[in-house]
Amino acid sequence: MTTITLRNLRKEFDDVVAVNGLDLTVRDGEFLVVVGPSGCGKSTTLRLLAGLETATDGEIRMDDRDVTGTEPKDRNVAMVFQNYALYPHMTGRRNVTFGMNAGGSFTDEEINRRVAEAAETLDITDLLDRKPQAMSGGERQRVALGRAIVRDPDAFLMDEPLSNLDAKLRIQMRAELTQLHAELGTTTVYVTHDQTEAMTLGERVVVMDDGRIQQVDPPQSLYDFPANRFVAEFIGDPAMNMIDVAVEEGVAVHDAFRIPLPAGNAADETGSGSETESLADPDAGDRSHAVLGVRPEDLHLARERPDLGETEFDATVDVTEPLGDSLLVHCSVGDATFKMSAEPRSSLDPGGTVSVTYDSERLHLFEPETGEAFYHSATAPAPSDRIERVVTD
Repeated sequence: MTTITLRNLRKEFDDVVAVNGLDLTVRDGEFLVVVGPSGCGKSTTLRLLAGLETATDGEIRMDDRDVTGTEPKDRNVAMVFQNYALYPHMTGRRNVTFGMNAGGSFTDEEINRRVAEAAETLDITDLLDRKPQAMSGGERQRVALGRAIVRDPDAFLMDEPLSNLDAKLRIQMRAELTQLHAELGTTTVYVTHDQTEAMTLGERVVVMDDGRIQQVDPPQSLYDFPANRFVAEFIGDPAMNMIDVAVEEGVAVHDAFRIPLPAGNAADETGSGSETESLADPDAGDRSHAVLGVRPEDLHLARERPDLGETEFDATVDVTEPLGDSLLVHCSVGDATFKMSAEPRSSLDPGGTVSVTYDSERLHLFEPETGEAFYHSATAPAPSDRIERVVTD
């Protein structure tokens, strides 16, 4: 196992900055997931860790070693690719062991032992004599994982390894990866564009956009306390609703509603926040206007959640989407549109009017210009009980 540290890591391609000043520590034995939209720099970051790209600036350390300019073969990391990267003319065994005896790194006895152990762990013993064309997508991915495991690396680097699998197999493989990490305990950096994968796999999750880190937190903290509007809309499906409001004496005011904002967590510049009785902060500048954020699952039909007992407002039903376990309702109120969750068998007609209520502990406010969060109605855990947020400039 190893600790990986990035300091001011930067990568430029001609006039494009793919990775822009990353500072990050991957803890010894941690399963860290890097997530973000296409082109955000996550795969480039992984390739920099592997040594497949050369850093323009900055430093990469693995424990006490500076490996910034070290060749890939000397970093003792194993990379699992999106496209499996198996040799079609070789059996599973040959794919797993390819290159192991180069330079006498491993004896034949040690290779056989490692292959047997990896095959048992991954349940691929019966695949070792098959060629890739005789394997399913999931079986090929297991063989590719086996090739990584037998090297006993200091770290696993995984670049969207499940994206070519069908939905059912992805769910199965997510569970198997979690179990595999629990057994091996190897430091793992996993890249994906799928926020569901990120939330279910990561002990911590790094959210990237435009080559920069937007936030680093455990999955639930990302969901509950997004550091900015990008994170709030990227994490969660459907995305968080965003409505422009005025803020008047602790009340979010829209032409069609007034929502009291309880004393909660006024996010500071690190995102950890502190309890407050007022949104008025003389050092924060003008906060008379904001973007109110509330997730669809925190909005409800008033008749279905009388226990909330909060302010209600009327909205017009535009479209309904049955999801099986719930009904996603697209609504409009004044000039704003939003989505809300209803019971799966609720009878709602497009064009009809419904009374809407909300969970007062699940409200967020964001700066209109910068998108930074400055208020969450829920109170964040104490800084000593949670993992730091990192928002780069």
